[in-house]
Amino acid sequence: MNVLVTAGPTREAIDPVRFLTNRSSGKMGYELAHAFQAAGHQVLLISGPTSLDVPDLVDFIPVESAADMFEAVSRHLGRMHLAVFAAAVADYTPVTVAPEKLKKSAASLTLELVKTPDILGSARQPLGFTGTLVGFAAETENLLENARAKLSRKGCDLIIANDVSKPGIGFDSDHNQVTLVYPDHAETLPTASKHDLAHQLVQTILELHLQRQL
Repeated sequence: MNVLVTAGPTREAIDPVRFLTNRSSGKMGYELAHAFQAAGHQVLLISGPTSLDVPDLVDFIPVESAADMFEAVSRHLGRMHLAVFAAAVADYTPVTVAPEKLKKSAASLTLELVKTPDILGSARQPLGFTGTLVGFAAETENLLENARAKLSRKGCDLIIANDVSKPGIGFDSDHNQVTLVYPDHAETLPTASKHDLAHQLVQTILELHLQRQL
């Protein structure tokens, strides 16, 4: 099958040397791409900036901003059977980008921000994706409530949620603990390395995909 995986953060430029971003390392998405490829599938990894090596035998598109990622996903999603959106895409981007480096002069600086394209929320409509759609939810409170709302709002078959306020898991860590949120139930998996967890998640997602075909 053709599988699309997004990973990493995005960078939203303020000026030629500064940008807004987040703490995502991209590790979970890269491990998922590797696990899907190891399971025998054709994988396209679309990733924001990371320090990670691209998994062997995985097609790769590097992007910078949320707009870049939206454009790449829009271009390739139509040929995919499965899409897993693990990237931590910026929710907002500066309205304008300064053409030169901003100098430290005034006592304060106000940035005007505008919403970025909703990549996961656009997969079903207007992009018309009919395959199995999996999203991630990184939360610091009300994990299940927020994840279930995202599942419904974005038209996902599964949301993989994790509490990034917990020390030792999630952002910047080699380990993670996630809760699988389906339309009718939720299941929390034990803490594991992102490598081992990725293989477990891939089997779960592939089984979900087969169930959708029945």
